[in-house]
This record gives sequence, C-alpha cells and structure tokens, in this order.
Amino acid sequence: NSKLKDRQRSVHTPVCLGASGLVHCIKHILKTIILGQMLSLFICGTAVTSQYLAEQYQVNTPMFQSFINYSLLLLVYTTMLAFRTGSDSLWQILKQRWWKYLFLGLADVEANYMIVKAYQYTTLTSVQLLDCFGIPVLMALSWFILRARYRLIHFLAVAVCLLGVGTMVGADILAGRQESEGSDVVIGDVLVLLGASLYAISNVSEEYIVKNLSRVEFLGMVGLFGTIISGLQLAIVEHRELMRIQWNWKIALLFAVFALCMFGLYSFMPVVIKVTSATSVNLGILTADLYSLFFGLFLFFYKFSGLYILSFVIIMVGFILYCSTPTRTAEPTALPQPGSTGLDNAALKLEENDSETPSHSASRRI
Repeated sequence: NSKLKDRQRSVHTPVCLGASGLVHCIKHILKTIILGQMLSLFICGTAVTSQYLAEQYQVNTPMFQSFINYSLLLLVYTTMLAFRTGSDSLWQILKQRWWKYLFLGLADVEANYMIVKAYQYTTLTSVQLLDCFGIPVLMALSWFILRARYRLIHFLAVAVCLLGVGTMVGADILAGRQESEGSDVVIGDVLVLLGASLYAISNVSEEYIVKNLSRVEFLGMVGLFGTIISGLQLAIVEHRELMRIQWNWKIALLFAVFALCMFGLYSFMPVVIKVTSATSVNLGILTADLYSLFFGLFLFFYKFSGLYILSFVIIMVGFILYCSTPTRTAEPTALPQPGSTGLDNAALKLEENDSETPSHSASRRI
C-alpha cells in the first residue's frame, strides 16, 4: 500500500520544482524539440523529393515510393526478427498476433496513400488544415487505449499549435500557393480526414508496441505486411504510371533520397515516441511543412511571407507548452503494475527506488 501511495504521489507531483528539477525540465524540453525537428526534416525530405519528381519529371508514384520504404524495413528489421529465437522470434510473433499487424500495416499503407491522393482532388489549404484532425483523434485514442490523462495546459498547447497551422495556411494564401482548386473537393477532404484518422491509429499502436514490446518488432512487422499490401496495391493502381517513367540517374537519385528519408523517419520515430509520446511527436512535426516551404523558396521559387516565421514560432511555443508538463497515466482498476511511472513523457520520470523492478506482465501483448 505504501508503494502504491508513493507511486500515486509521483504521478501528480510537479517535476520542475527546485533548481535541479528546472534544469532537468529544460534539458528534456530541448531534447524533445531537437528530436521532433529531426523528424520534421525527414518528412521535409520526402515532401521535397516527391514534389520535385512531380513538377520536374511528371512522376506521381506514391504507392511505389511507399513500397520501396516498406521493402527496406523488411530487409533490415524483419530479417533481424528472423534471426531471433524464443518468444521474440518472427515465427512466434506471427503465430500469436499476425492479424493485428495485418490491420496495422493496412492502416499505415492506406494513411500514406490517402493523404498523397487527396492533393489530386482538393487544395493545399484543405490538406494542411484537415490533416490536423489526426491530433484530436490521436489524443482520444491515447485516452482510451493508453489511458493517458491530459491537463488543461495540454489542450491549450494543442490549440496554440493549431493556431500556428492556421497562420501558415494564411501565409500560403497570401503568397499565392493556392493555384489549383482541385477537381472534387469533397472527395479530397474525405480522403484527408480518413488518412489523418488512420495515421492516428498507426501512431497509437506504435506507441503501445515500442513501450511494451520492442521497436524492432514494430518495424519488422510493419515492413513485412506493408510490403505485401503496398506491393499488391502498386500492381493494381500504379503499374501504368510506373511503366511511363523515363528513367535516368536524376530520377533514380530522387527516389533514393526519398527512400532514405522515409526509412530514417520510420526507424527514428519509435525512438522519439518511446521517450515522449505519439501526441507530442505529432505536434512537433507540424513544422515539417514550413521546412518544405523554406526549401521551396530556392527549388520552386515560392514567395516568402513573414507569417511563415510567425507560424513557426507559434507552433514551437505550443509544442514547448505541451512538453513542459507530463501527462498522467490512469491506474487500472485491477491490481496496479508496480513498474509504471504514470508519466507519458518517459524522460520526465522522477528518480525511482533502485530496489523497485519494472513489470513485464503485459510485454507480450498488443
């Protein structure tokens, strides 16, 4: 009972008290910012290379590009699982929970495809705004599935981040980046909403798996089922576009850079999610569009607006607000697990008693 009371106090105790606690908080926030912006740069790399392929070489093959990424994940991480033995082996994982990873792979593949496909039907403004729908969906799923409990400051931080996105969209309109109105706005908007929701499902599943199972298992299973699903979809919907590509070394280089950026994003994101949370990661990567814009100033001759700088500052302020206070994890009604810290942001843990050992009772479930 005394241990449980100590744990419950640690859930609610502010961790930024005193000089040492404040320094610890600042270090954590800086670390989270840096990690989040590294993910944003990976996303920026995929966006810039895709746009360059589309505008300079008329190559629009989102499913083929996803297929390359999933194949790399398969070659690296699924192979690592194949050499494991015991309960962590590839065969045991497939035997116990293959159908769960099948649905996860389907959600991940279709989320990527729907967002890219939406650009053909609706405007850039709609995609940027509606894509943020994934954040409240992610928070709701985290509440029910991961038992995350938010404070008022977290909701305010999300609102600030969304205000920054709105400022960015306003800057796009003033800079004249909305030339195309889209062929069917309703279809495009529905695709964005569905894609954002599927991303939220994928991210919550990723957070659960990397914190309770392992990063290699998540990436290996997503690589396996993602390769199968994207390969089948590629053969059905994109084989003609693939045959029309006039291959040269520049196109091959752009595909290679895209694949490396996407592989880096998938490989590194579980590391960041493990020390923060899926919600904070998604808030941090809202700046990816701004990095893409800054590259676009030189590559695609976009017009610059001071509102872009303002939107970046607003998003970062919201992100820092969110990371400044750890979320709580609701205690299960059954016997509590002695190893849970009750903190969503693992890097903000209090120092625990060395004699206390973590629980692994849920380490083999999804």
